[in-house]
Amino acid sequence: MTPPDNLPQFDEDSPYHVSHASRIYFLPNLMTAGNIFCGFGAVIRCIQANFAARISEVSPLPPEAIDYYKQAVWLIFGAMAFDALDGRLARMGGRESLFGAEFDSLADVVSFGLAPCLMMFFLIMSPSQGYPIFQDIGWLLGFVYLLCAAIRLARFNVITHPLLQRNEAYSNKDFVGLPVPAAAGTVGALVLFLLHLASQDKTLHRWAALSLPFLLLLIAILMVSTVRYPSGKQIDLQTRTPLVTFLLLGIVLATVIMFKEFGMLACCLGYIFFGLGRHFHRARKVRRLRRKTA
Repeated sequence: MTPPDNLPQFDEDSPYHVSHASRIYFLPNLMTAGNIFCGFGAVIRCIQANFAARISEVSPLPPEAIDYYKQAVWLIFGAMAFDALDGRLARMGGRESLFGAEFDSLADVVSFGLAPCLMMFFLIMSPSQGYPIFQDIGWLLGFVYLLCAAIRLARFNVITHPLLQRNEAYSNKDFVGLPVPAAAGTVGALVLFLLHLASQDKTLHRWAALSLPFLLLLIAILMVSTVRYPSGKQIDLQTRTPLVTFLLLGIVLATVIMFKEFGMLACCLGYIFFGLGRHFHRARKVRRLRRKTA
């Protein structure tokens, strides 16, 4: 693709010059490297867990496999922490660069795309849930999830590119589509919940097990949708919050602490369906306004 002749020219001190855009700032990119490390570790732990489950005769899962899967989930959560830190450190220090943005997205494909995808195929969509067909559709569902995660990250890079003009719809502080880390966190919370059941020699009820493919497909579709989700990028030490919001966050934290695996899964699903519900509510208001003005 040949660039047009009327592009603006930038000197080497400009953040849009190639020499500046390709700079590797130490601290933010170190956090991104930590993100990749956690994602790679989660992938390895998923493979080890699957191997341990295959060579064992314990049903539904041997203790070794449960431990490996738990470590994989916490590594994904660690990657989420690194992912939150790298962008925040870059913005605080004025060290944002196009290299950092691309590097971050590549790390996210591993940590929040491939690792959750393996969890889906090895555990969530395994025949141990009581349905052998899960193994057949697990490949396809895992691929769809990984594909949607990659598309979501590529679209985010395009939307936030500093040299591209955008209308008001893309200038909102909200995320457009379910953030990839939130999707991975939901998969991780679901895995922890299933592992909790497995540790007690229990499995999901029939209706819950049959709903898993549809839930995972919904998560994948929401990543590439135009449904808006709240973003915490603008929050810092000086940010004020309404009392209701503060109380709600306190309730969420208490729920996770008290109910652990179930509470974490409930909070993740609450975030997903909050954005979905708000999307339909706004669409309904727009239709009402159009009817009144018609």
